[in-house]
Amino acid sequence: MIVFPNCKINIGLNIVNKRIDGYHDLETIFFPIQINDILEILPSKTAETSFTQTGLTVDGAVHNNICMKAYQLLRNDFPTLPSIQMHLHKIIPMGAGLGGGSADGSFALQTMNEIFHLKISNEQLIQYALQLGSDCPFFIHNKPCFATSRGEIMEPVELDLKDYKIVLINPGIHISTAWAFSNITPLKPEISVRNIIEQPIKTWKKQLVNDFEAPAMLAFPVIANIKHQLYNQGAVYASMTGSGSTLYGIFEKSINPQFQLADGCSIFEVNL
Repeated sequence: MIVFPNCKINIGLNIVNKRIDGYHDLETIFFPIQINDILEILPSKTAETSFTQTGLTVDGAVHNNICMKAYQLLRNDFPTLPSIQMHLHKIIPMGAGLGGGSADGSFALQTMNEIFHLKISNEQLIQYALQLGSDCPFFIHNKPCFATSRGEIMEPVELDLKDYKIVLINPGIHISTAWAFSNITPLKPEISVRNIIEQPIKTWKKQLVNDFEAPAMLAFPVIANIKHQLYNQGAVYASMTGSGSTLYGIFEKSINPQFQLADGCSIFEVNL
């Protein structure tokens, strides 16, 4: 079976509290974006489970890939799960705030559940996904939602952006999530992300923030430069997504922005 794990953007992201378990409570709007990796999972013809990968290079040993971790997670609870062949073609940039790895892991869980008729409910899949990473449960739901706690508590939201397109620019900088968290002070915002996104989109610029953005811009001035270009080219709203380093601008569809980007940057345009 071949599936197409998609990425996400964060529309607003507040880190509100550091928990005693070492994780952080957050609030954000997760919004799915159709930039996709390609994942194929087949029953293996041998007793060995194998994983291969093409496209963008994923660092680390094969057994540490999140898709393999998803397989082992299910194998622990379903010992009769057969060996498989997995191939991942990587398109979504990594360490970029787009959740591409999280999507791969969550899609692997869902695909194995379907192929092998494991009859795992969505609620159970969310709990498995949370063991893989804080962003992973969103990709089981995979619809616009207001997320709290570590990101696993999700409430659907109505967010109609069909009159707009999104331009994403990745500067080719890998930002460590651990580094990003070490450079912010958790603080509950005066106005919740959920309330802000109910206002007209042209008001978002003054109120809707990503807490990771300011320290990332100080460390990597190119991120600030890209955001400046997004607004100069007519974005009604622009922000960094996740812990970075990708930025996005929401544009009216009639606008065709032009950018001056350094080598190593990649750009994607998605109609909503």
